Amino acid sequence: MHPLLIIRRQGCSSSNTLGKFKAGARALQWKRVELGALSRRHHHVSAIVVGAGPAGIAVVGNLLEQIKPGTTHGGQGQGRIAWIDPSFSGGRINRKYREVPSNTTAGLFLEYSKALDPFRQLCEAAPKPNAVTAVQDLPQDQTCSLHHAGDMLQLLTDGLVRHERVETCLGQVTGAKWDEATSTWSLDIKDWATKGAQVHRTAPLVVYCTGSSPTTITLPATSSQPRPKPLDLDTALKPSALARTLSPPLPKGSSKKDAQSLLTVGVIGASHSAILVLMNLFALQSKLAAAGASQQLRVRWFTRTPALKYAVHKDGWIMYDNTGLKGQAAQFAREQLDGDRLKSSEAGRVMQRVDCSGGQEKERNAFLRELPGCNYVVQAVGFTRDPLPPVITPNGSQKELEFDHETGGFTDKKTGEVVKGLFGAGIAFPERVVDREGNVEYAVGFWKFMRFLKRVVPTWVKKTL
Repeated sequence: MHPLLIIRRQGCSSSNTLGKFKAGARALQWKRVELGALSRRHHHVSAIVVGAGPAGIAVVGNLLEQIKPGTTHGGQGQGRIAWIDPSFSGGRINRKYREVPSNTTAGLFLEYSKALDPFRQLCEAAPKPNAVTAVQDLPQDQTCSLHHAGDMLQLLTDGLVRHERVETCLGQVTGAKWDEATSTWSLDIKDWATKGAQVHRTAPLVVYCTGSSPTTITLPATSSQPRPKPLDLDTALKPSALARTLSPPLPKGSSKKDAQSLLTVGVIGASHSAILVLMNLFALQSKLAAAGASQQLRVRWFTRTPALKYAVHKDGWIMYDNTGLKGQAAQFAREQLDGDRLKSSEAGRVMQRVDCSGGQEKERNAFLRELPGCNYVVQAVGFTRDPLPPVITPNGSQKELEFDHETGGFTDKKTGEVVKGLFGAGIAFPERVVDREGNVEYAVGFWKFMRFLKRVVPTWVKKTL
């Protein structure tokens, strides 16, 4: 990792986005900020934010609003916020999912960018056109490609990194310890800007926005059966990467007949990501057929139910807002997959449904029967919280944390006591919501993170500073 971060003087959007804009945006000036030096500037700050995805960005903005300049804790801090992340590149959304269609409307992405005064200020200062104006130009009541959201996150990140009260550290937290005497957290940080040297930060308030990664489970198999090669969900969600993996260019001098003629891909799951994977595989097979390629794809879709769940728009609210299919995934499912539709649809010529209903034993038997006939398998069965750095108690033992989905705080799993000054947000630590019909879900999405944080951050600050 390079010890220098490129920061735009006006907090403008990413260079990829700007390259797409027509002439009219004035040329940008660049300033290099040495992150190693930033990470050593102040040992004690008012708050520490770990993670720079959509939740981490929203936390920094909310803290800048709620913690006034000059605010001290034990005579220190001065309202400064330390922000720690390995890359400051917009989180997993911008790194991995730029080609994925959103399940959020463009209008809600825009609301996110306007929700806080620090956000509004840096967006107003950014040369036009930029990533936010690009979102403004989209149909506000429709979903869009996540690259628009990723560019917007990068614009906000670039602006916040330049804020006079934000100090960045390019690195990773390796441990945290609470000091009861001073009511502060001490974080150990591997500072990548100084080739992994350990640096330290102390603050009374720490927020983890550390994200989640695709869940994988151990699939049943016997020693005598061939095992399909795992196909990473991130790859399967990215059409360009999926094509490179399943249909790579042939070596020089090869002919079409040298390509493997038939590949079978197993897809496990029936959530939004699973349907997007099925959609990508169907699109890839359609392209191969249109090009006259000898290679063909076939899909075995492992699912516990033929009936899919969709978000349902009610009078002023959405049922299954967090768990139901939306946007392009919903449209593809309705037209090609749902119920008996698969038997007669175009997608049905490429994929077959494998019934995994009826309990664990029947599901296991379905896997044992059908997986050996697959060359690859994609697990689209959800996301798992990324590991947190160890939280060490005063006696040297490691504390086991339990997240409170109502307050955004943590409790000690063994004692039930509230863990002071430690909070979480984002896909790893979402708000629990109950809709008007009593359905319990976890609220995941840019605007949902923002709405939760605007409710809880004022309480966090009041309790700790």
